[in-house]
This record gives sequence, C-alpha cells and structure tokens, in this order.
Amino acid sequence: MAICDSTHRGSDVEVGRPSRKQDDEKDPSIVHYEIVEPTSSAYVVDPDAERRLVRRIDMRMVTVSTFMYMLCFIDRFNIGNAKILNSDTGDSLQQSLGLSENQYLIALMVFFVAYTVFETPSNYLLKKYRPSRWFAFLMLVWGVMTMLIAATRNYAGLIVTRFLLGTFEAGVFPGIVYCLTFWYKPNERAIRIALVLAGATLGGAFGSAIAYGIGTINGAHGLEAWRWLFIIEGIPACALAPLVLLYYPDYPETVSWLTPEERELAVERIEGVASLGHAKITWEEARETLFDWRLYLHHYIWIAYSVGFSSISLFTPTVVQGLGFQGLSAQLFTVPPYAIAFCVVTTVAWIADRYEIRSWCSVCSFAICGASFLIEGSLPATAFAARYAVLCIAVSFAFSISGPTLSWLTANLRGTGASTLAVPLNGSFATFGQIVGIFIYKTSESPGFPTGHYTNAGFMFSGALAGLVLRYVYARRNRRLAVGEPRWRL
Repeated sequence: MAICDSTHRGSDVEVGRPSRKQDDEKDPSIVHYEIVEPTSSAYVVDPDAERRLVRRIDMRMVTVSTFMYMLCFIDRFNIGNAKILNSDTGDSLQQSLGLSENQYLIALMVFFVAYTVFETPSNYLLKKYRPSRWFAFLMLVWGVMTMLIAATRNYAGLIVTRFLLGTFEAGVFPGIVYCLTFWYKPNERAIRIALVLAGATLGGAFGSAIAYGIGTINGAHGLEAWRWLFIIEGIPACALAPLVLLYYPDYPETVSWLTPEERELAVERIEGVASLGHAKITWEEARETLFDWRLYLHHYIWIAYSVGFSSISLFTPTVVQGLGFQGLSAQLFTVPPYAIAFCVVTTVAWIADRYEIRSWCSVCSFAICGASFLIEGSLPATAFAARYAVLCIAVSFAFSISGPTLSWLTANLRGTGASTLAVPLNGSFATFGQIVGIFIYKTSESPGFPTGHYTNAGFMFSGALAGLVLRYVYARRNRRLAVGEPRWRL
C-alpha cells in the first residue's frame, strides 16, 4: 500500500504528500489522503522454468568445466607417472634426464611457485577478457607447454617448462570456481564444484590407464614412453581450446544462447546471493576482503587439504609401487583409488548441498582422511593388501574435502569483489600446502613412507579442527544477527 497525492497532474505522483480539495483551499488545516495500490511488483521465479534453465546451464558450465579441469589435472600431475614409467628398463623420466631425487622435487616445486604468483592476476584477466576467451587461451598454451616437456634433454629444460606450465594452469581451477558464483546459488555450488573436481579423479584414473598403455610403446620412433606420454596428453588441450571459446558460458547478463526471458531469470534468481558479471571491483571491497580475518581460517583449511591433495596426486604411483606392484602394474593399480574417489566425492558434495551441512561434510572428510593416513602409516610395510585398501579410503576422502569446503567459502562471500579476490587467494595460500606435499614422501622410506602418511594425518586433523572453529565463529555471528539480516551459512 502507498500514500499518494489525490490531485496529481498526469503521471506526476509524489508519494506521501497531502493534497487539498479545491473547496478547502481557504482552510490550510484540512488535508485529504488517498490510499492506492502500488503499480510495481516483485519478480516471481517460476520453479519449473528455473529447473529447465539450470539444466541448460549445467550442460555448458559443468560439462565443459569438468572436462577442462580433467585435462588440466592430467597435464599437471602426469609427471608422477613419467617418473616411474618403464623404470624397470631404465627409461623413466628421472633416469633419462639423470635427475637426482632433490632435482626432481625442485622440478615439482617450481610449478607451484608459478601457480602462486599468477593465480590472482589470472582471475583479474578472466574478468577483463571474458571467461570463454581466457580459458581457451590458457588451454592452448598449457597444452603446448605439456608437449614441450617431451623435448627436454636436461634438468634446466624441465625446470623452465614446468614453471611455464604452472603459469598457464594457475588460473584454471580458481577461475572455474569464480565463474560458478555468477551462475549458481550458494546451495547449488558444492555438488557442481565436486563434479568439476571429480574431473581430477577421472584424470587420475585415465592418466594412469593412459600411462599403462603408452608404456608399451617405449622406444617407438626413438622416443622413451614418458616423452610420448607428454605429447599424447598435451594434444587434447590444444585441440579442444576452440570448443571452449565457442561453448563456455560467460555471464548471465550477456550470453546469446539464452532467450531474453531466460537471461532475466538467470539474473533474478541469484540476485542478492551471488556475484554479478557486470559488477566492478572496488578498492573498498578489496580492502575489506584482505582484512577479513575469518577468510584466513578458510585459507588455512584449504592449505591443510592441499597437503594431501598434492602429495596423493604426485606420489600415488610411487606409493603403489611401494605396495609391491612393479613396472606397468604400478600404473594400472593406481586407477581403482581414483575411480572410488569419484563416487565418494560426488556423494559427499550432494549431501552437503542437499542438507546445507557443508561444514560437517568438510570436517568429517578431513577426520576420515586423517584416520586413514594414520592407519596407513601404522600398518606393517609388508601388509600390502591392507595398506592398498586403506589407501583407497584415504584418496577418496582427501578429494571429497574439496566440494563442501569451497562451497562453504563461496557461500559466505558477499559481493563480486570478495569473490574475485578471495577465491584465487584461497588457491594461492594452498600452494604452501602443495609444496609441503611435494617433500613428505621420501624414496628412501619406501615401502612404508611413514613421514608422508603421518604428515598427511596431522594436516588432515588440523583441518578438521579449523573447520570446527570456523563453524563456531559463524554460528556465534548468526546468534547476534537481527531478524531479516542475511545469515552466515554453515
């Protein structure tokens, strides 16, 4: 209901101003008010139309993002397969280039140094040049870098190519997560982030299976199998970059593959709960994001997760080899842990979104993963079957941490500026954990690897504890909110 002038002219209506009837003009104490209904109404979202729209968005956003990240994961971590591929014949990457164990670890580390430096700038450039263009460019160049690793002849060449690979892969995952905030509500993100990250588990499974197959052509055309591995796994990223340019969705306000009505629905349904593609980043938003201490708890949780993620991704073939599998069998038996992880990752993320329990799903995944690593380190080195079974559990829940944890972060970012900075900063801080993960599995400790397993267990348990603290912080803030204020999501 609104109060308006009863003697307005034409359409010039002033709300709340009294009007005097002509016969009362001589008596200014007499005023008359007229009650009228408002002419505007709020946008009403049709649930059926919204479901159809989300399915259309998923077909582009989730499908392309998952496939893109799967290729990214394969090209990033195939060096772990190359390290031991055909080692029984003296033709592995480490043997061919004459690398010491320390040199190999440094080659792994420089990737993450570049990743840290270029992650946040990449998100800014994505916003500036549009996601489809930026992702297509990154795919093309990281594919080229992967194939160039096959041409390296010494330690220096490996260092340079790995650094450049890290430079161009740095913006992929944080960019994908950032783009999801333009299209989806907070309670829709965990399962979709998990599906994208499930691409990593598929990448781990496919990468190991591909390595097994390529290992059989060792010496073809005078090239070791590990060189063929980098060539063959780098080609798809280059070949499919044009598809990303044409098919990847940019922003709801601008895409041409939606009708005007669908674009309006895409914008209206996330208004107030998600980032806006057309919004600009301000220095005030940047300052508030950088000095918001609660975000650093999120960042530490991601650091703890990254220790297990990077160490498993890089050293699963080595750990499996330590379980008694040799030669190409070590590549093949790396597949089941990743296949099981795919199922666990998607299930945990679905539960987190369905029941709005992101914090509990994150904490429980950390705890289960930590317990698995603790058991793995405690079992006798010769208990191969038991250690392999526990490894499958550890890998599954190490990956399942990611979906609810990232969804929890993005659900509590308010504004485009916060999303633009906090998401890549989260990844940049994670580099500290990834570097730790590089150095904890020592070849000299094979087959038990106690340092690696116990270090992972410690970080997993600390991540669970940090998650509980953060949940308490948000719950306490919610108790202090007035009625109608937006609540912090748990």
